[in-house]
Amino acid sequence: MGYSTIIDFGGRAVLFNTACIEHYKKYLTDERQASVNTVSSYIRDITQFADYLSNSGRDDFTGVTEVDIRLFMTQLESSGRSPATISRSIASLKLFFSRLENEGILLCNPAAGICAAATTKKLPRILSGYEIERLLEQPDESDKKGCRDKAMLETLYATGIRVSELIALDISDVNLVTGLMTCRNGKVRIIPIYDTALKAIKKYTTFSRPSLASPDENALFVNTGGGRLSRQGFWKILKTYTEISNIPGDITPQVLRNSFAAHLLENGADLRSLQEMLGHADISSTQVYARAVKNNLKYIYKKSHPRA
Repeated sequence: MGYSTIIDFGGRAVLFNTACIEHYKKYLTDERQASVNTVSSYIRDITQFADYLSNSGRDDFTGVTEVDIRLFMTQLESSGRSPATISRSIASLKLFFSRLENEGILLCNPAAGICAAATTKKLPRILSGYEIERLLEQPDESDKKGCRDKAMLETLYATGIRVSELIALDISDVNLVTGLMTCRNGKVRIIPIYDTALKAIKKYTTFSRPSLASPDENALFVNTGGGRLSRQGFWKILKTYTEISNIPGDITPQVLRNSFAAHLLENGADLRSLQEMLGHADISSTQVYARAVKNNLKYIYKKSHPRA
């Protein structure tokens, strides 16, 4: 199509492939308002393919063919990448090249005819109501750190937010009067919080946080040094309460997110509302919880019905 390998991008001379990726990242962030994690995954997959092309001396996506993409997939497979990883890479490239086609940069999408091999998706782990109660009752609210930990666990289960979103919360993001939380991760989401979680947050912000947080710290949840709690710090806290509660298996922040989603569906929530609360760009990501709930109901039926 006659594109130069080196082009001007925002006043900078950059490789054509690099400019395409940066432009696509802006599209995902600004127009689709995809989450930080989603953008990161898409861009990582596309960058890996661009690196593959660059290693063969090619810096122009316009010459890419279906054969190039199939050879790249073969390389991923030979390097030990899982079928799920390869399937995700195919999906990322399809979306990326579709965007380039829509903008007239490509005449056609070279990834359009490529289908991922069928993979068996593992259903997400879901805690029972009893296990959730066991976990949430472990922190000692008479202790300042325990009060903070109780508020964090309640917040995760009340809202289904990701751990990255939890630690990114500022104190102004929770409205204790309206019972709503503002989650800012690409697309801004407003999520309701149940009363017990609100009480835990209010107790933490009045009893515990004033003595833990540095005077100029905006973070809602802080560490013992007074600054914003880190992702690793929260994982250690959760691991401690998992061990104390004697619940078998690992409990990760994702397991709490899974449980939030499944329990809402079990109690009548619709998929579209759940998609909005979880911040999923694609409803297919939300539908996996419906399958998990259905699978769990079958298990309960077979286990409990006297004639099953």
